[in-house]
Amino acid sequence: MKILALESSACAASAAVAEDGCLLGESFLNVGLTHSQTLLPLAEGLLRSAGLAPADMDAFAVTCGPGSFTGVRIGVAALKGLAFPFDKPCVGLSTLEVIAYGLAGQDCTVCAAMDARCAQVYAALFACRNGVVTRLTEDAALKISELPTLLAGRDAPVVFAGDGAALCFEAAGGQLPGSRLAAPQQRFQRAGCAALLAQEKLLSGGGIPSDQLAPTYLRMPQAERELKKKQYQSHGGNA
Repeated sequence: MKILALESSACAASAAVAEDGCLLGESFLNVGLTHSQTLLPLAEGLLRSAGLAPADMDAFAVTCGPGSFTGVRIGVAALKGLAFPFDKPCVGLSTLEVIAYGLAGQDCTVCAAMDARCAQVYAALFACRNGVVTRLTEDAALKISELPTLLAGRDAPVVFAGDGAALCFEAAGGQLPGSRLAAPQQRFQRAGCAALLAQEKLLSGGGIPSDQLAPTYLRMPQAERELKKKQYQSHGGNA
């Protein structure tokens, strides 16, 4: 089974192809260009280098969020465009689960966290045991001050990963003996992990048609929040 995966939920963009649990290739770019400029060229270049085409794929995968609203939308739209002509199954993945999957070989609890700005993070907890990643909590938008409550009572070493890892470690790591930041090369979401995780999901019946893929947002975009705030203030603070 060949799977093409895209990842563009934060600053970097990446594309990867995996086959039967083996990563065939991955392209990664973190140069500050918008994902609309980089993501499809990354995927096209990777496939060309591997002697493959979208038609050769048995399935497609993408991180659907949480993350950057624009980045997530671009990733989902790009994958739908690639997958739709071939009527192949697609997998929409949690960005936080993809982050945790990068630490599957460790024996720990992963706090996967993305910086959501305004003293908030998108976060979830996962248990990594014997190469298997098990979800412990649902993805959520949390105030950083709420993290100690989320992490209370965890008896395994807690490893913080994601672009919000340093914020979370500073806020709660000191209260957890043995906690640490994931190494830089394992800390962030990548399409290679998304492709391998997607295969596991597909083997358990997790595929959907491309037209059912949709972004996952855990809070409203900033523009909508600002609009609601202005509307609230214009009514004298009355809902």
